[in-house]
Amino acid sequence: MARLGRLLLPLGLATLIAACTLPAAHKTPSRAALASSNLPAAKAFSAPRPRAPQRSNRDIARDFLDLHFRLEGGTNLPVFTRFERPIRLRVVGNPSAGFQRDLSQLLQRFKREAGIDIQRVNSGPVEITVQAVSSRAIHRALPKAACFVVPNVDSLAELRRKRRSPDTDWSRLRSRERLAVFVPNDISPQETRDCLHEELAQAIGPLNDLYRLSDSVFNDDNVHTVLTGFDMLVLRATYAPELRTGMSRSEVAAILPGLLSRLNPAGNSIASRALPATPRSWINAIETALGPGSGFSSRKRAANQAVVLAQELGWSDHRRAYSHYVLGRMIQAHEPELAQRHFQTALDFLRQTPGSDLHQAVIRPRMAAYLIARGDGEAALQQINPALPVASRFENAALLATSLLIKAEALDLLGQFATANTVRLDSLGWARYGFGPDWAVKAKIREVADLRPSPN
Repeated sequence: MARLGRLLLPLGLATLIAACTLPAAHKTPSRAALASSNLPAAKAFSAPRPRAPQRSNRDIARDFLDLHFRLEGGTNLPVFTRFERPIRLRVVGNPSAGFQRDLSQLLQRFKREAGIDIQRVNSGPVEITVQAVSSRAIHRALPKAACFVVPNVDSLAELRRKRRSPDTDWSRLRSRERLAVFVPNDISPQETRDCLHEELAQAIGPLNDLYRLSDSVFNDDNVHTVLTGFDMLVLRATYAPELRTGMSRSEVAAILPGLLSRLNPAGNSIASRALPATPRSWINAIETALGPGSGFSSRKRAANQAVVLAQELGWSDHRRAYSHYVLGRMIQAHEPELAQRHFQTALDFLRQTPGSDLHQAVIRPRMAAYLIARGDGEAALQQINPALPVASRFENAALLATSLLIKAEALDLLGQFATANTVRLDSLGWARYGFGPDWAVKAKIREVADLRPSPN
């Protein structure tokens, strides 16, 4: 399985300036100093705060089966697989800064929340090898992937030798013995952490991603960046003693109701709200709109198609909102007012969707950026403030840093310069974690600052 490039980080905000035909922003001394000074060390989130799943066990059972018995391309898997012995994990290569801390925290979560017997070792035989390599090396192996996991290898060199071997074909996997996870060592700490969460979870658990899941990293929309309470429940069920490698879908389905009742008794009293399956036509439209290799006209056409399909399918869930969000992103540089309406439509659908706080928070920076460009600090502040605690709770430092920078610009517009500078300074440590090197952080500071209109 592979994690695709990040789709939902609030980047490219400064394109609104050109679109709105506003002059370049006036830079206050504090912003200029931040963009030219040495930056603080990266901040890190402390204890994870996952929420228990707020869905019916009946719906979770369906999700569990589709996650474990199907691949992303639609191929059905004949048997359930997992590791049937304690998992030993080794790290090789040259991990980036912050990697060791994030990996240790993740392994502790696997043990504590999912009950998985997993430990890191430095020598001897292992079940999982994590290899930290350059992004270029990863792209040479799998051009569209940010990171990925492969069965029955322990290095990129072995993967190259086994490129066409049945051993590396997930559809032929009948037991899990040896896997390798490949993560880049030259991207931001947050992106590396996100890769660890998703790829290690798929190495030891389900192999599929489902767009209908609003509360999971097992979703190609990349809204969730760290494993959720739902994800940990799925992993705990995966390693429950009632299940074993080789079971058929029907055998697992017969066991799941009792198993989930034991692990998640609260889910028995929640009414089913099963969402319909996501058709391949909508997935193809979204992938074309967001993926490389197509021109702007083709991507915009695909984004419009996704909106139309979501409407025709009668959706009112997060997928309908996502369709409007993707189209809004696509057109905001050239049609900012129309993009803003699509973002608002997305928020309207999300407000009807329980547990969609993070989805809403991802949209808010783009809407607030438009208001900054229009010189409306008060409206921008009202738009961005709800995103801040959500970004923190879900450990999205890039979203948090961007939101703080936008808040600082809104405060500047309102004449609250001292408070704005404090907020801007607070953003820097999060930006170091979310965006990485100094040049990327300083580029983000300048990008957000450029949203502001010049004083009359």
